[in-house]
Amino acid sequence: MSTPTAGARPDEVRRHNRTALLRRLHVDGPSTRASLAAELGLNRSTIKALVDGLAESGVVAERVPAQRSGAGRPSLLVLPQPHAAVVMAIDIRVEQVAMAMVGLGGDILGRDSWNLHHRSRDPGEVITHVADSAKLLADELDVQAVGVGVSVPGVVRRADGLVHEAPNLHWTDVALGERLSSVLKVPVQVGNDAELGALAEHVRGAARGSSDMVYISADVGIGGGVISSGQPLRGTGGYVGELGHMVVRPGGRRCYCGCQGCWETEVGEAALCRALALPEDAPRGTVVAELRSLAGSPDSVAHRLGEFTEWLSMGLVTVVNMLGPELVVLGDLFTALPETLVDQLRRTVQKRSLVSRAVGGTKIVSSPLGRDAKLIGAAELAFEPVLGDI
Repeated sequence: MSTPTAGARPDEVRRHNRTALLRRLHVDGPSTRASLAAELGLNRSTIKALVDGLAESGVVAERVPAQRSGAGRPSLLVLPQPHAAVVMAIDIRVEQVAMAMVGLGGDILGRDSWNLHHRSRDPGEVITHVADSAKLLADELDVQAVGVGVSVPGVVRRADGLVHEAPNLHWTDVALGERLSSVLKVPVQVGNDAELGALAEHVRGAARGSSDMVYISADVGIGGGVISSGQPLRGTGGYVGELGHMVVRPGGRRCYCGCQGCWETEVGEAALCRALALPEDAPRGTVVAELRSLAGSPDSVAHRLGEFTEWLSMGLVTVVNMLGPELVVLGDLFTALPETLVDQLRRTVQKRSLVSRAVGGTKIVSSPLGRDAKLIGAAELAFEPVLGDI
C-alpha cells in the first residue's frame, strides 16, 4: 500500500486513507474500527471520521458482531455494502464467454454465460452479445456497473485494451477496450487471462499472503501470470505471460506461433486428449471425467499420463528456475489433474530445480477458484480504479 508523499494536501491524505480503508474491506471483508486502525496505521479519530462518512453515503454499514467476547460495549463490525459499487466482469474464452456483476467486497450478484462457435467468435459478434447480455443482467439485478474488467486469452496492451493477438480466437489488433467502452458507456479495463487468474489467486485464492507466485493456466493453450514482490509482473506494454510458448521439445509439433515443440503443444488440452486416447476435440466434460476416473489408480496415471507429466514437469522446472516463486498455482483444466500426478510434479520440481531446493521446496497447488479465477480477476481489475472514486 502506497503512502501519501510529504507535503500532501489534507484532501489528498483523506482520499488516500479512504481508498486504503475501502480496499481493506473489499479484499478482507468486515472488520472492527479498532482492527482497521491497527492494520492501516491510523488513529481512531481518523478511522471514525472515514467510517462515518462512508456509512452516511451507504458504502459501508455497521452492526454488532454475532459472537461477542468480554465485558463492556462491543466493537461494531464495519461491512462493505455490495450494491454501493458494482462492476462487470467478462471472461472471454475460446469456447465460451462468462459474465458476472460483482459487488463491493467481491460478492457475485448475478452471472450469465454462452457458448462460442466459429462464427460467433468474430469480435463484433462477441461485443454485440456482451452489450445485450450486460443490459439484461443489469436490469434483472437492478444494478448499474461503474466499471468493466475483461479477461482475454491473448496478448493485450494494458494501456488501452488493444488485443494485439489472440490466436485461438483468431483475433488480431482488436481495439476491444475502446469498442466495449463505447457501447457500455463505462470505463473498460482489459487484461491477459492468465495475468488476471494470478491476480484472482493473489487477492482471493490460494496465493493470499504470497508475494511471489506463478499461475499456470491450461485451456486450449497455456498461459502464465506472475506476481513478483506482491505486484503483477506485466512486462513492456503489458505483454507478458506467454509461458506456453517456451520451447521444451525442439523438433516437436508445430505451434501456431511459428515455433516447434512449444510447451502448450505438449501439455495443452489437445495434448492431454492425446494422452488420454481421446479425440483432440473431445468435449471438456469428457476430458475432466476421464481424468477423475484415474484419481484412485496411481498406476493408471503413470501409464497413461507419463509422457504428459514429463513435459509438464520440464516446463515447471524452467518456470521455477527463472522466476523463483514460492508458490505455483495450477488453474483451469489442470485443476482436474489427479492428486497423485500433482504430487509427482512437486517431487520432480524439488529434485530438478536449483531454485526450489534453495528455498526449501516450491509449493505447487491446484486453484481453489477453478473456472471462476479469470472472472474474479477481471472483477478485481475493474475495481482497481473504482475504489479510489467511490
